[in-house]
Amino acid sequence: MKNKFILSVLPMLLSIFFIPALQAQDSSPARFGIKGGVNFSSLYTQDDAENDKIRTGFTIGLFSKMPLNSVLSVQPELNYSTKGSEVTYNNAFVNGTASFNVNYLELPILLVVNLGKNFNVHVGPYAAVLISGKTTNKSNVDLFNFEDNINVDDFNRLDAGFAAGLGIDLGPLSLGARYTYGLLRVGKERDYLGTTYVFPDAVNGVASLYASISLK
Repeated sequence: MKNKFILSVLPMLLSIFFIPALQAQDSSPARFGIKGGVNFSSLYTQDDAENDKIRTGFTIGLFSKMPLNSVLSVQPELNYSTKGSEVTYNNAFVNGTASFNVNYLELPILLVVNLGKNFNVHVGPYAAVLISGKTTNKSNVDLFNFEDNINVDDFNRLDAGFAAGLGIDLGPLSLGARYTYGLLRVGKERDYLGTTYVFPDAVNGVASLYASISLK
């Protein structure tokens, strides 16, 4: 059911953000291409958890860059992005370390400001849909098997936030660094023995290094 929903939404996203750009390519020097890079992700918690460990992952996707004038451009992207972290937790029931691996189909819409011929800064919102999720756990109480009991349905399906970064354009090749920060909690609200809690009570934070190449 959820896979059918994702497959039905994907063509709509492509038509909204990429087909208009393709139709405008005869009248504007739009750029289209592929991009990929490495992610350094973490989960920022809202409780007294210790510092989490960074998860190294990847991002890969498509982009279009549509100039508004010589200084400003709009750049929509459609990326597959792996995120997550190891989080140390300590509450009234249990303490330990959980490793979260959450993977998203992500749609940033960025405003690009050109600072000369080769340099730019970009900023804008993003929305994302959770594609898959997996959790492992080490705790002082062996009452709950994360591998069997926590799956993709235990995470919020949607994420949204802001992205900002720097880029260098070298002809058809571009290099850049970006940071994205989520505004929605990764975990869902749960109830256990009359106590309501969110696990993980955290938002996504990802630093990325990437390269892109324009196909036109």
